[in-house]
Amino acid sequence: MTASPASPASPAKYVLGIDLGTTSIKVVLFDTRSKIVTDSCSLKTNSDVIDGAREHVREQDPVRIIATLDQCMCVLPKEKLHDVICIGVSGQMHGVLFWKPNTACDWYSNCGSHTFRPQDVSRLITWQDGRCTPDFLSSLPKPESHLNVATGYGCASILWYIRHSLKGAGFPLHLLPVLVDSGSLAGHTCSEWHGIPANTPVGAALGDFQCSVYSCMTNQTDAVLNISTSAQLTFSMPADFTPASVPDALSPIVNFPYFNNTYLAVAAALNGGNVLATFVGMLTSWMKEFGLEVSDSEVYSKLIDCALTQPSTDLCVTPTLLGERHDPSSLAIVSQISPTNLSLAHVTRAICAGIVANLASMMPPHVLLAAGVKRILGSGSSLSRNAALRQEVERTFSFPVVYNRDVDSAVGVAMVFNDKLVNHSNKNN
Repeated sequence: MTASPASPASPAKYVLGIDLGTTSIKVVLFDTRSKIVTDSCSLKTNSDVIDGAREHVREQDPVRIIATLDQCMCVLPKEKLHDVICIGVSGQMHGVLFWKPNTACDWYSNCGSHTFRPQDVSRLITWQDGRCTPDFLSSLPKPESHLNVATGYGCASILWYIRHSLKGAGFPLHLLPVLVDSGSLAGHTCSEWHGIPANTPVGAALGDFQCSVYSCMTNQTDAVLNISTSAQLTFSMPADFTPASVPDALSPIVNFPYFNNTYLAVAAALNGGNVLATFVGMLTSWMKEFGLEVSDSEVYSKLIDCALTQPSTDLCVTPTLLGERHDPSSLAIVSQISPTNLSLAHVTRAICAGIVANLASMMPPHVLLAAGVKRILGSGSSLSRNAALRQEVERTFSFPVVYNRDVDSAVGVAMVFNDKLVNHSNKNN
């Protein structure tokens, strides 16, 4: 977390960018004049609700999420929060949360500022939820869209609840939010919040993926690779591109809506950094059974160090622990096992290679070449901390790879609304 020295005499104004991620919260203050991030904070939420009795359930506790957001906000300089002129929010896509309209927030004073805690809200059903089986999804009405419905998508999760609570098959349209153009305002703050004045504009929430791309893609010839919890590889489609009216259920490449009525070609893998996290968790649980206590971070660092001593391996790991949206029944496979490739170095190297190979199988290098891609911008927490993973990216894709640790959704959503404010100001001048 960072906090730069305050400048009391400066008339600077800021956009607050908030990213509510799957594993962490990030907030940034974006200076509207210099167009740089002056202050930021990122913290893990530890909000997963563990329910061993219900297989494939992936839910999170909103109370922990908001508590982590409060912790992040408290790090930002109060004097700068008074000068926030707009708030942009991005978050994990596809998840769904229910709340009662008038009692979802309990506002209270804390250290001279106002903040809130959730009440009368459901758990957050995340994009990783796996309750919607292929059979269940095939029973739903076909979407009038170029995109398929997958397990973890909010509408599918709602229909799953309806089907399993015996309330019929009709979809409750009144639960869905009103669609607005990206960059539109959702409303204004109803109270002072952490020093941010009441009546500050708040942007309609945007997808974290699109915001992360917005934060770094400067040229049409750029492709963006993100490996965090999951993994995505994307590039811009031509401005006149129109997606097909019906989805291709077997295609690993989908077209996500982007800003200004354009589209992105996206290979969105469910399996990314979470595969390594699962491997780390497996090792730490095994060690606990032997009476040894080692932290996840220690194990992760050791695995990376081991992998860097093993430039390549003949061990083959297909890392699809969670399946993929275009192939939900696929499972992980380990093959070509021999007595000489069972070390931590070989296994970790094989997992890193498998994560990248899985993404490349969804969007092969020749597809990028045909689209006119000249370079790849690499981002994401897993990619930034794992040199072995970066080596595999450079080995697999024959393009220059540029790494930028500052690429993230919180910065992107702040940039979106800063650009909207600038354009609005220019039109009025």
